[in-house]
Amino acid sequence: MDLTATSSSIASTAASTAPLKVAVILASNREGRFAPVVSDWFLSRTAGHPDIGTDLIDIAELDLPIALSYRPDADAQAQLAAVSPRLAEADAFVVITPEYNHSYPAPLKNLIDWHHAEWQAKPVAFVSYGGVSGGLRAVEHLRQVFAELHSVGIRETVSFHNAGALFDDEGRHKDPTGCDAAAKTLLDQLVWWGRALRDAKAVHPYGV
Repeated sequence: MDLTATSSSIASTAASTAPLKVAVILASNREGRFAPVVSDWFLSRTAGHPDIGTDLIDIAELDLPIALSYRPDADAQAQLAAVSPRLAEADAFVVITPEYNHSYPAPLKNLIDWHHAEWQAKPVAFVSYGGVSGGLRAVEHLRQVFAELHSVGIRETVSFHNAGALFDDEGRHKDPTGCDAAAKTLLDQLVWWGRALRDAKAVHPYGV
């Protein structure tokens, strides 16, 4: 018996079934934002999920420099150190975004642009909220950005149209049947792509 091959096979199986590390990015930092209501709802759907472990990255808690640099100074490096390793360790991403003027918030673009390899060959899913459009115009813009960064956009989304009217004062969705079903579909696809890409990179590192 080839013990080396057997050990390698066992390690590979363990890696493929290990829970995905999912970075959930909360994209709004606007004063009086509705974002925490949506993120709390989403995280309640991932809580206890056997295939997912989440790390909430709140844009409002970051203080990244606005001016990009190939040689960030010590202050910028310290600010990046608070978030870059978390993005690098993630197997997949979920972006929770509002829609501002037919697109997504500027701080989210800043976070995206400060990083590159951290996004590559990983799936990204979208949960959006807003008025009549439900934030979907922001999502369509984000799909183009993440495609440029070699991420895999998940087909299904969860979107909340006229979001403020959908939740009660305790942050509970008033009629959760549809959004719960959409969240399940999104998470099922995220897990499939996350595992597939993680396993593929374990066999052959992704190269651009």
